[in-house]
Amino acid sequence: MKNLSLLLLAAMLSLTALSACKSKDDKKKKVDEPAELVDIKSPTVKIQKVWGASVGGGGKKLRLGLGLAAEGDRLYAAGRDGDVAAFDLKSGKPLWRTKTKLELAGGTGVSAEVVAVGSADGQILALNANSGAELWRSEVKGEVLSAPAVAEKAVIVRTVDGKLRALDIHDGKELWNTEQQIPKLTLRGVAAPVITRDIAISGFDNGRVLAVSLADGGTVWDAPVSPSHGRTELERLNDIDAAVKVSGEEVFVAGFQGRAAMLALDSGQIWWTRELSSYRGVEVDDDQMYVSTSLGELVALKRRTGAEVWRNDSLKHRSLSAPAVVGDYVVVADLEGYVHWFDRATGAISGRSRAGSGRVTNAPLVANGTLYVLNDEGDVTAMRGQPIGARAAQAQPAAAPAAEPAPAPAGGG
Repeated sequence: MKNLSLLLLAAMLSLTALSACKSKDDKKKKVDEPAELVDIKSPTVKIQKVWGASVGGGGKKLRLGLGLAAEGDRLYAAGRDGDVAAFDLKSGKPLWRTKTKLELAGGTGVSAEVVAVGSADGQILALNANSGAELWRSEVKGEVLSAPAVAEKAVIVRTVDGKLRALDIHDGKELWNTEQQIPKLTLRGVAAPVITRDIAISGFDNGRVLAVSLADGGTVWDAPVSPSHGRTELERLNDIDAAVKVSGEEVFVAGFQGRAAMLALDSGQIWWTRELSSYRGVEVDDDQMYVSTSLGELVALKRRTGAEVWRNDSLKHRSLSAPAVVGDYVVVADLEGYVHWFDRATGAISGRSRAGSGRVTNAPLVANGTLYVLNDEGDVTAMRGQPIGARAAQAQPAAAPAAEPAPAPAGGG
């Protein structure tokens, strides 16, 4: 079933064009072009490149789940050609590099002791986080397109066949597995599992979010966030292909051709939903939720109610990454490696930098006030933003806003 997802990579990137371009005159048909970048006349952030490195990769423009992870004072990265490496967070100094000789497609998941990555042919590899030495390899019989999550006793893996698996942290033997029914037609990609407390949470290609016990894989709750609708299989696509965001007692999520939503961590109760399409992840701060839509818009929603605060559509069709919050800014990267910095309060473009020339598919990472970006060519870039001009003058502590009333539940399962 998941093999059909390979045929949808192009459809995912130009879905709007497929529905809009129906002229009988082929010369008049026009695929949506990425928005042209406009010079920022009065930037309000000065962006400094701190360091750069590479883990290799490149090749075919596949949508892989290779991202960055930080633990302690180290940054971990994996490249498509099989290299896994650790760098000093502050300086970028290489600490170790392991050549796995695997075609890596999902990573990196980390704990204080273990780094886990997955391959296109269904192998999970665990490395010693301090030395890069191989600990074990395990076969999961399914392509891995997202980072495994590493818990105290298990490595949790999502595979393209709709299964969520737990592998023993010591030897990689399967402890349990659970699954969701997957539609015949899906996007290429799977959501990375997220571990919080004693549960693992993951979105699925049927628009549902599932929380299971780490101990035995038993269902804690199962929430239908984005029910499918439409007459054709393409219209009914409603994948949740990116990791949920857990913040306090709340879970935030967005799906393709579906909804953005906030759920209760303990029960999966849906507190609010908003019609919105995204195949990227989401980010939250104390007051807002940020979503990169499938059209290339950046949207800010009220965290407690889902009400729209602002929307910036200046980067349409630039295949934006998931957003990341760093200081007073929310940041996204695009298909040409540009990194765009927006004012969190207003949504105004504040500055722009570049992390190499390759597409950035996966979410930038923020650690200790520094932004880290891995592009699809395997280039790692660390950068830091400093407010300038009027924005710098405004960067003073402000009184906390009055708390919004808690929303009423919107229903759920």
